[in-house]
Amino acid sequence: MIGLGLRQVQQALDSKADAIQREFIATGDELDEVGRELLEASPEQREPLREKQRLLRDRQRDLAAEVNEWRDRARGVRSQPGQHTLREYLNDLLKLDDPLLTPSIEHALYLLDAPEEELEKLAQQEDTTIASTQAGRLIQRARTDFDLRRSDIGARERAAVEFANRPGVAQQDNLVEEIEAAINDPDPMVKETAVLTVIQLHKFRCMRVADLDTAYASVQKLASLNHLAAVPVLVEVLENPRTGYMEGEDGSMVEADNHRSRMVALLRLIEWHTPEAKMAVYQIQFDQDKDIVKAAKRALELFPEDWSGPLRGTGRLPQVQAG
Repeated sequence: MIGLGLRQVQQALDSKADAIQREFIATGDELDEVGRELLEASPEQREPLREKQRLLRDRQRDLAAEVNEWRDRARGVRSQPGQHTLREYLNDLLKLDDPLLTPSIEHALYLLDAPEEELEKLAQQEDTTIASTQAGRLIQRARTDFDLRRSDIGARERAAVEFANRPGVAQQDNLVEEIEAAINDPDPMVKETAVLTVIQLHKFRCMRVADLDTAYASVQKLASLNHLAAVPVLVEVLENPRTGYMEGEDGSMVEADNHRSRMVALLRLIEWHTPEAKMAVYQIQFDQDKDIVKAAKRALELFPEDWSGPLRGTGRLPQVQAG
């Protein structure tokens, strides 16, 4: 397991070097352009161009030194003679406070200090994950894929959307449960990938599944997640009244609307208390559902000022009764 963690650190360091190398090449292209301009420049134009040329050459020299420095750091990850020096080396890298590097370094340190039982458990999870399911493969990618481990959330968001949009995936309870279980993973990048994917899976169930009991359970799940990516989905649920079917008192399926789901979404948006949430609450004052309108107006009366952050931590909301 520690080998995997060190490989991720090495990949992150090499990626830093690659990015600087690309800047080195771009600077070289700019130098070539200045050289061409010098050939055609008038005498009064040449001195500013020569100064620019000098600055670009200095910049290129500095970039070359940076590339070598990051390459040396990457090689150093694998050349430490023991765990003590490796830990010191990783902690020194951590002091660089680089958002591109920090997640992989923290993960490697976690693996380095984890008890044997935890490492065995993670190894077993890894073997199982690699093996079989689409959900398992996504979790494995979150552990090892460099793009998914960057500080930028964009790659994880795209992976979540891509996974949830695969035909039939959101309707397979076992896959949904497997992704939900990964929310408790100690690896922060796996955890966030799982949260973002759970949001997308339950978005599908909220908005497209005809069974309103299933849709309601999904809204409850979204309301329990403490991640801002849930806010636009809750807004979408609130803004879209729809009909479907739910289980009646006699066990048969009866036609109904998604009032319960929309009320849960409204209450959670009030708790999220973001500008996007306030706009949704404001607009819903003109809804046809009188209970929704009443709750929205009351929230705006209680909180007329700008909404700038959650009122409290996350947690499951009370069950909203139909009617």
